[in-house]
Amino acid sequence: MIPRPFDYHAPRSLPEALSLLHEHGDTAKLLAGGHSLLPMMKLRFAEPGHLIDLGKITELKGIREAGAEIRIGAMTTENELIWSVLLQQKCPLIVEGARQISDPQVRYRGTLGGDISHGDPGNDHPALMIALDASFVLAGEQGERVLPADGFFLGTYMTQLEPGEIMTEIRIPTPAANTGYSYAKLKRKTGDFATAATAVTLRINGATVDYVRIVLTNVGQTALRATAAEHALLGRKLDDSAIDEAARLAMSICEPAEDLRGDVEYKTAMAGEMTRRALAKALARATDR
Repeated sequence: MIPRPFDYHAPRSLPEALSLLHEHGDTAKLLAGGHSLLPMMKLRFAEPGHLIDLGKITELKGIREAGAEIRIGAMTTENELIWSVLLQQKCPLIVEGARQISDPQVRYRGTLGGDISHGDPGNDHPALMIALDASFVLAGEQGERVLPADGFFLGTYMTQLEPGEIMTEIRIPTPAANTGYSYAKLKRKTGDFATAATAVTLRINGATVDYVRIVLTNVGQTALRATAAEHALLGRKLDDSAIDEAARLAMSICEPAEDLRGDVEYKTAMAGEMTRRALAKALARATDR
């Protein structure tokens, strides 16, 4: 199908983009990479009268370290995440996750902020951001607010991003050098969403778990943080028994929708298996302080 007619805007600054968003209100949509919005427009599931392209706003791009944080512009592409030396050295979980997103053509255009703002439970970055204790900077005409990733996702395509706001930056506490990490993802074919996936960050003190986050992708209406599984591992040696218990607790919070990728039982079982794999790999990568 063909999208309905719309006016196209290409602002060159954040204030200009916010002004356009305020002026056109509910009739406007923001365009980042476009891989989610444009197909919806072609099917007329989305029919904006005004399309505001953020691609020319240079202040929304880039990766840098500021004090104890890594700061990433919302319009930074997946490919730029993958090739960032800073991320490779200090936050490799993002690199590992971005490499598993779709295919090279998509990664050259798709953006971090677009992935997060869309609120699709099948997207990979929500789980990665919660696992990394990230926060998001949201700009509106009244100023900025900063919200944690954990709690930002409210439901399928629902986030705390308010009308008239633009996500400008993602802030991630620089992981400690001894942090283990993994993003284990099962998918049917290259370019597909996850059947199930698990993001893990982990630190070991002596022989026991000192810190852990476990977050699941595409087995609920949002990315799911497995807090009971985390609590079960703290202060415990991460042996096979502990990993099995964490996988069981992670499976207990799964509420996947049946589709061509599998039925509820299969997806839930695969969430458990991805949790086992992610914990085992994160443990192998962690170093005792």
